[in-house]
Amino acid sequence: MQDRIIVLGASGQIGTVLTAELRKIYGRDNVLATDIYPNSVSEGPFQVLDVLNIHRMAEIFEQFKPTQVYHLAAILSANGEANIKKTWHINMDGFLRVLEISLEKGVSKVFFPSSIAVYGRTTPKINTPQDSPLLPSTVYGISKMTGEVWSDYMFNRYGLDIRSLRYPGVIGWQSIPSGGTTDYAVEIYHAAFKMGHYDCFLKEDTVLPMIYMPDAIRATIELMEAPKSQIGVHYGYNLSGMSFTPKEIAESIRYFMPEFTISYQPDFRQEIAESWVRSIDDSKARSDWGWKPEYDLHKMTMDMLMHLQNKYGMTVISPLS
Repeated sequence: MQDRIIVLGASGQIGTVLTAELRKIYGRDNVLATDIYPNSVSEGPFQVLDVLNIHRMAEIFEQFKPTQVYHLAAILSANGEANIKKTWHINMDGFLRVLEISLEKGVSKVFFPSSIAVYGRTTPKINTPQDSPLLPSTVYGISKMTGEVWSDYMFNRYGLDIRSLRYPGVIGWQSIPSGGTTDYAVEIYHAAFKMGHYDCFLKEDTVLPMIYMPDAIRATIELMEAPKSQIGVHYGYNLSGMSFTPKEIAESIRYFMPEFTISYQPDFRQEIAESWVRSIDDSKARSDWGWKPEYDLHKMTMDMLMHLQNKYGMTVISPLS
């Protein structure tokens, strides 16, 4: 039977890229994009949906009859702190509605995006193990930690095949995210073209784990396509791409754009970043379903600049570099 997929929160940073990739694999008409905002994803079926509207969600599931659901709708870490009740309501209550309807409608697999925000001051910060103490410092992290527990519970009690990744900061050229603590690592590339300078909201030596968008999308799909027998974690696989500081990413940009400058003006996001880990042990994902990243910092910067120079009409790097 042909898989039919619903992507919830498809207009976000990851959702727009993931939806396009899923349509390449499964066919345009077999992937339904939904979001509370108007359609901004690649051409194909789209429905406006608020994940808190359980009746509308049930209607869409009944009409489309999905076999897989990717639940990406959420408020991110920094924005979440500005309205903690709304963040909890959307991030947690929305997910519970997805789980309820997925069970009711016979969905075979659900993807839940977790995050490094589940980690906190009790978590080992270097080479963080798969099973570590979790004490998140933001309501976003609390909602992701709780979502992981619900995922494991629903799998063990009802057999709902929920699969999850703890995303590090995701970097992509396709859009500028907003509301995340790791957003600087996307903003900095755009600022390099627009102003030749970036005012960073983190300290220069703040180490955070990151992943480039192509690796993040590939990891997500590889996890969902892996045989059920290979999935040993249903609450959130550790996922790693690379770790670096704002100073190091600036230096990687200067390799191609020597005139680029950066200054550091830490704000409230510095405290959030310092509660997170610096590097991640993703050996469980590697051993269970064969995960392996393809991009390091230099390769990512080269690819980012290759794409963005077309957007900004500036040539700073050739395809042969």
